Amino acid sequence: MTDAPLTPAQSGPPAGSAIEQRKLRHIEACLRPDSQYAARTTGLEGVPWPYRALPERDLEDVDLRVTFLGRLLRAPVLIGAMTGGADAAGRINRNLATAAQRLGIGMMLGSQRVMLERPHARASFMVREWAPDILLVGNLGGAQFLLGYDGTHAARAVQEVGADALAIHVNPLQEALQPGGDTRWTGLTDRLAALVPTLPFPVILKEVGHGLDCRTVQGVAGAGFAALDVAGAGGTSWARVEQLVHHGQVRTPDLCDLGIPTAQALREARQVAPGTPLIASGGIRTGLDAARALSLGAQVVAVARPLLEPALDSADAAEDWLRQFIHELRVALFVGGYADLDDLHARPPL
Repeated sequence: MTDAPLTPAQSGPPAGSAIEQRKLRHIEACLRPDSQYAARTTGLEGVPWPYRALPERDLEDVDLRVTFLGRLLRAPVLIGAMTGGADAAGRINRNLATAAQRLGIGMMLGSQRVMLERPHARASFMVREWAPDILLVGNLGGAQFLLGYDGTHAARAVQEVGADALAIHVNPLQEALQPGGDTRWTGLTDRLAALVPTLPFPVILKEVGHGLDCRTVQGVAGAGFAALDVAGAGGTSWARVEQLVHHGQVRTPDLCDLGIPTAQALREARQVAPGTPLIASGGIRTGLDAARALSLGAQVVAVARPLLEPALDSADAAEDWLRQFIHELRVALFVGGYADLDDLHARPPL
């Protein structure tokens, strides 16, 4: 990184904007090693991967293209939801969007609640100037739809930034460990089931890093979600992030490390909702992680935390990280004997 550590005095929002200040502290907390799961892994390391000494194809001929939510991606990769609402967050989003445009992959924005409630924060989410052609996914918290949000808010989150789809994130553990968090969740499944079919764009249900469990997947099976982002445990713990932001340390590591590992979440979601497209996220750090997640039934993978530091530096740095990640994924398919993603899904490793 070329930038000095961020502080509110250096790059923060107007005085008194508590939400924007918290966004900056989230960025700083996510850069700390103790924001990551300590007692749990993604489980992807245990997923077998084949090796063929005679793959009978050329590396450059391995085709990573995939169609997701009606859009062609040059690789099955989304830049995962990260941030927004402060100047530094805007710089991160612009650099990420530029990299996504260059590579022909997708991008998910961070939570847009701050944008809807504080118009001056809108600029940090406006990335279409840098990425006119990418699959862009907006983002709102599910709990907000029990606190006054409706289809109008969902439409604004998509339309005001020129997004193609909307992710609705669910994060009960993070909210429960956040002072003043949204902890009234009764009736949310029914509320989403009524809302999603009314929206004129694809909607994704996503966790934030503690995993979608099979009962939740079953509960939303008829709600009309276009995809599920399992966001499993093993990478960044947003419960840890909240404790770092508010206390400077992780006070309850046992609670903060709760969740369903990414590999388990993928297996269960595929079993419970076999026809629903899946996004694999949560601790995806290498191209081999991605290959293993795709072999478990995911259509695409999403990566967030490893891109945070490069994105604070520059679009070039973010692009370099992603190019290496995509190269690793191509190599994994090459040595595994797979021609493309359809081949992988048809013949997953035993």
